[in-house]
Amino acid sequence: MDYRRFYQPGGSYFFTVVTERRQPLLVDHIDRLRVAFRHGMEQYPFSIDGIVVLPDHLHTLWRLPDGDADFSRRWMVIKRKFSAGLKAEVTSTSQKLKREKGVWQRRFWEHCIRDEADWNQHMDYIHYNPVKHGYCTTPADWPYSSFRRSVEWGLYPADWGASPLSKLLCDELEFE
Repeated sequence: MDYRRFYQPGGSYFFTVVTERRQPLLVDHIDRLRVAFRHGMEQYPFSIDGIVVLPDHLHTLWRLPDGDADFSRRWMVIKRKFSAGLKAEVTSTSQKLKREKGVWQRRFWEHCIRDEADWNQHMDYIHYNPVKHGYCTTPADWPYSSFRRSVEWGLYPADWGASPLSKLLCDELEFE
């Protein structure tokens, strides 16, 4: 596979990270995930503009510090911290050789944010994602999301995503 990541120092990135075999671990271990993110942010600082955690995957939008583009290291630290102490589910020789526990898919999807419109689209996608997957009827109902914080910051009205028009607009966004 000849996949090349795009590293932009100080860039903003949208990520999708998925558990191995879509195991529903993340919500059940939300405190462990929070600790892993705090640990990663202490080791290699970055800011989170938006995030949603679903049982088997998460989407997040980060801003990296000026001069720093190493999001891969940050994900390695977060994934390792989350996985430490969880029961090992190694399913292949390759996973065993790489000391993987079978918690996360090896790769993650990243997209470098191009402009404000791109940032807004990805924030909308993040916050509407639990509705899209049928976990709730409005973004405000999902507890594992930055939506409420975004409302406090004035980025969204509290009832955003509750109308049929919001659903039509968000259904057009496909990033997974």
